Amino acid sequence: MRATQWKIHGTRLVDENRHIRLSTIDVELPDGTRFTQYAAKMPPAAMTLVADDEWRVLLMYRHRILIDRWVWELPGGYVDHAEDIPAAAAREVEEETGWRPRSMEELCTFQPAIGSVDQPQLIYLARGADRTDTAPDVNEAEDVGWFGLDDAVEMIDRGEIVGASTVVALYRALSLR
Repeated sequence: MRATQWKIHGTRLVDENRHIRLSTIDVELPDGTRFTQYAAKMPPAAMTLVADDEWRVLLMYRHRILIDRWVWELPGGYVDHAEDIPAAAAREVEEETGWRPRSMEELCTFQPAIGSVDQPQLIYLARGADRTDTAPDVNEAEDVGWFGLDDAVEMIDRGEIVGASTVVALYRALSLR
């Protein structure tokens, strides 16, 4: 064990369902201080940044209950345990927006709140999409739209895009165009 590594004395399960496992952890810091850390483990989430040839990106407008705000974000969702991750990401795009990605490639993976939540965010880039007969899921989005990449980044500055996965994906896309 390294000198600055935190030591775990035990964990206790608080609650669990198919989307979250909430625990408390008895932690000791290198200086001997002990405290209880709350920790959440969640299944991976897969999101897709769909971009057309002109680097317009597909975003969904939806209400997020935890922050009680309407925001724009990427389509995506939980990955079921045995599900193929790129296929799950593509499925979410079609279900939530009515657009079918033409291709899927890894864009980046990150942890959004590594101090208290373990939930890998797997972000894909789809270059192009085809409109389907599938209507966007009314439970997922009020509206969907295509936005220029620069315009989408400005939406971050205006507070219209706040979700970590969407912010990370848009800034990552800036380096690719």
